[in-house]
Amino acid sequence: MFTQGFISDLIRRPVTIDDRPIGNVADFLIGTPDDAFPTVDGLIIKTAGGMRFAPMDTVADVDRNGSVVLRIVPKEPAPPESEELYLVADLLDKQIVDVDGRKVVRINDIEVANTGGKLRVVAADVGIAGLLRRLGLRSFGRRWLSRLGTIPRSMIAWNSVAPIRDANPSHVRLSVKQHRLARLHPSELAEIISELSAREAAAVVGQLDDETAADAFEHLDAETQKSLIEDIGTERAADIIEEMDSDDAADLLAELPEEQQSQLLAEMSAYTAGELRELVKYPEDTAGGLMTTDYVWIYPHRTTEATIRKIREIAPVSEFIYYLYVVDGDDHLLGALSLRSLLLALPTAFIDRIMERDLVTVTPLMPAVDVASMIAKYDLLALPVVEEHGRMLGIVTVDDAIDAIMPEEIAKKLPHIRARHQSHPAAT
Repeated sequence: MFTQGFISDLIRRPVTIDDRPIGNVADFLIGTPDDAFPTVDGLIIKTAGGMRFAPMDTVADVDRNGSVVLRIVPKEPAPPESEELYLVADLLDKQIVDVDGRKVVRINDIEVANTGGKLRVVAADVGIAGLLRRLGLRSFGRRWLSRLGTIPRSMIAWNSVAPIRDANPSHVRLSVKQHRLARLHPSELAEIISELSAREAAAVVGQLDDETAADAFEHLDAETQKSLIEDIGTERAADIIEEMDSDDAADLLAELPEEQQSQLLAEMSAYTAGELRELVKYPEDTAGGLMTTDYVWIYPHRTTEATIRKIREIAPVSEFIYYLYVVDGDDHLLGALSLRSLLLALPTAFIDRIMERDLVTVTPLMPAVDVASMIAKYDLLALPVVEEHGRMLGIVTVDDAIDAIMPEEIAKKLPHIRARHQSHPAAT
């Protein structure tokens, strides 16, 4: 029985029954691709009569000559490649995402090992050693590289591998648990997506849930975003855009032709589509073009205790809780307060007694550079955007304001600005 080795050493080995050759090992069939270390269900044997499938429990031994000895003649045809996952056909020499290394690499060889009585895939070899082994040049490579020391072994544990599956729905052979890719920071995931071909990028996005894909989309340049939308289809693209921050979603839609905008908005909920239609109409370099509609609003007659309960309910789905904005029934901005002020107030205190009333606000058409100057002047984390009659439209956050005025080549090198403590929302 196989104990431990590399696929390159096992493929093309002779297969025998009762010392009679019947073919050669051509591939290995994976039974549980979602597992951290998936099991090998069986061998694909190339015989005179075609490809045959031999389950692992029919493999008796590997003899002293290196031949794979079977107990019975394999009669079952090899399953179609479009329906199963094969180590050689689907993974060897293919690109994968190294989740821990945060990069795209190519599999040069695959290590398998017998654990608990089952042959499992345990690691991917992405280094030159794996390539030389596969090409049958291991001894030559050692001599050639002797001046440089030992040949480096670049092994990646299989539970840190995220294979890039075929983006064609009719040839989906792998359903890898997307949490492996979700372990990456959105900016790292976006960088990986940017390095891939259009088809491979769409395949990676296809393995992500909508929220994770949306986070990555926000870090992609406009051209890559537009290319991906074409490749993943209108329905999936709309689902992802709905999960994006509203300002980023509006920026993306503004880059698209009106017909494509309309198609995407038609696939979204009426509420989200309405919000985005409002945002798209503002020029990108204005407060309206920068603002997001993701902010926390409260009514003035609530107590601090009731407000804190509300914050706990919405916190999991709200990204921006820098300040709480107090509005009336018609969305007119009445005041604001910071989380710190809310937590320090008595539980029975009413919001209109502790809120700041004199606020710094901007109109939706104020130039982005002026918005950034006001945020810096008053040391704010967010600035409310109101129309001429005082109805609140959204907020501009400090990171979006600075991103808008920072030269692109500098912005790419800097991480997003982290929130700082701020006691007063916008007192004048």
